[in-house]
Amino acid sequence: MSDQINNDPLHGKTLEFIVKFLVDYYGWEQLSTHVKVKCFTNNPSLQSSLKFLRKTPWARKKVEDLYLAVCKRG
Repeated sequence: MSDQINNDPLHGKTLEFIVKFLVDYYGWEQLSTHVKVKCFTNNPSLQSSLKFLRKTPWARKKVEDLYLAVCKRG
């Protein structure tokens, strides 16, 4: 069973990797327009964003969905 291919595009991607990717791609200001959460608009930092996103499933889902959309665009 260990030979199965995982079809989950988020498999192996940490939340930290995803947030760093999106910050590099958009920057904090533009990222905050796509995902409207205070941790991206009010003195944003990687650590504060990760702390908030780990505790807030709906916000984490929005960030993951944005990551998938960006990756799909190629």
